[in-house]
Amino acid sequence: MDIPFWNKEIETAERSRLEQIQLERLKVTVGWALKTALYRKRLNQAGINSPDDIKSLGDLRRIPFTTKDDLRVSFPKGHLAVDMVDVLRIHSSSGTTGIPTVIYYSREDVDNWTDLLARSIVGAGGTRADVFQNMMTYGFFTGGLGLHYGAERVGMTVIPISGGNTKRQIQTMRDFRSTVLHVTPSYLLHIHSKLGDEGVCLEDLALRKAFIGAEPHSENTRRKLQDLLRIEAFNSYGLSELNGPGVAFECVCRKDMHVWEDGYIAEIIDPKTGEVLKDGQEGELVLTNIVRRATPILRYRTRDLAFLHPQGCDCGRTHRRLSRILGRTDDMLIINGVNVFPSQIEEKIMKIPEVATNYLIHVDKKGALDRLTVKVEIYPKLFLGEVSKLESLKHKIVEELRASITISPAVELHEPGSLPVSEGKAKRVVDERPKD
Repeated sequence: MDIPFWNKEIETAERSRLEQIQLERLKVTVGWALKTALYRKRLNQAGINSPDDIKSLGDLRRIPFTTKDDLRVSFPKGHLAVDMVDVLRIHSSSGTTGIPTVIYYSREDVDNWTDLLARSIVGAGGTRADVFQNMMTYGFFTGGLGLHYGAERVGMTVIPISGGNTKRQIQTMRDFRSTVLHVTPSYLLHIHSKLGDEGVCLEDLALRKAFIGAEPHSENTRRKLQDLLRIEAFNSYGLSELNGPGVAFECVCRKDMHVWEDGYIAEIIDPKTGEVLKDGQEGELVLTNIVRRATPILRYRTRDLAFLHPQGCDCGRTHRRLSRILGRTDDMLIINGVNVFPSQIEEKIMKIPEVATNYLIHVDKKGALDRLTVKVEIYPKLFLGEVSKLESLKHKIVEELRASITISPAVELHEPGSLPVSEGKAKRVVDERPKD
């Protein structure tokens, strides 16, 4: 296999060299953090009064964790380390759950981020010969502009179409012979289901790759996308607080995502105790951005559950690989005392051939008990068959889910297109239980 590189020297650097880079950049980042209201007192209390107090990477553990709530409390400028005249761009979360989290970028910060994204794109096999259709939302959300800049740096032809308007997306794919897409997996499944409505078949398109992210998805969802569209789908990881996309990206081997360790320091911790775990152990991902000055973020608790692979990758890169996100510490559903992650449900239902491309998890109460209902769309021809076959499929789904989550949900079968479709991040869970 031909392995493409953007910067082979740094991507294949010895671990000792990578760790030296991390230490040097961590010290610089701590220096910037000491200029902020958010970190100055916290670092001083930890005995860190200057960058020189960081002697080794082990000193990272002296630094307190940062949470989303910390960033909200410091809104709007308590975590800003430079003068506003030096801020080139502002990104922000939607703030739908409270005060938004705001991230500021200097010109150097944007340049560093762009370079990591170019590295990600090339590592996944993207080239300047590709036509890149960016279906991610532009604006405050980091996903759209981030990959846009990275693709332009690679030299791709970029179509900044943004999200939504499925009819136009399909027409654009056909008219401009788009070869690479950036899109959420749920929306790409939806697009596939609408190709026939627009009189388009796969032979009319030039697709070869998709960069999928922004929402959790299972390996079975990736396989379904690849089979349906005859493409290669690459998983990616990022979050707004740490720049957005480009924290980790799959290479052409597609065996989980390389964390770009010259840009980020990744730790896996026990979410209850905060203890740092060894590679291979599952826990909560904690990230420190060491290539951003305007908004330094130290030891950010992502709430994402994952693990770091202890072994290397066939591509030869030395940057460790992050597993697929296995769930979150804060989206866990508790159903009558049983912990259930939505990703567990998706993993099971998406490997069942009769299940189509959309589903919804509904939670409510019946009397004093929680009630879990999984609604899935199935292919149209199944509705034309015998009722007994539908009941058999329903029973099969229930049994698959019970084996995974230990409880038996109600299962509803729906015709394609009957469940709500999101053209951005999919809303997969509707929890209508009364709040205490």
